[in-house]
Amino acid sequence: MSRRCELTGVGPMVGHNVSHSNIKTKRRFLPALAPVTLQSDALGQAFTLRIRNAALRTLDSRGGLDAFLLKARDEALSPRALKIKRQVK
Repeated sequence: MSRRCELTGVGPMVGHNVSHSNIKTKRRFLPALAPVTLQSDALGQAFTLRIRNAALRTLDSRGGLDAFLLKARDEALSPRALKIKRQVK
C-alpha cells in the first residue's frame, strides 16, 4: 500500500533532522493518511479512500467529494479517484 494521498497525490517528502549541534541527518516526512469513507451526492454511494488530514479539510471547504473531484487535476488523482470522477461527470 503506497503512502500517497489518493485525492491530492502528496507523498513522502525528504528533509533533515537537525541536532542541537547543527548536525543534519536525512529523514522522511510521511503524510498523515487516514482511511475515510466519503459520500458522493451525485452517485448516492459511499467510497473509502486513504487521504491526508489536510485534504479532508479541503473537501469540507470546497463542498464535498463531488465538487473536489470536478476541480482536481487528473494527474494528482489516484486511479480509483479518477474512476469516481468519471462516474460523477
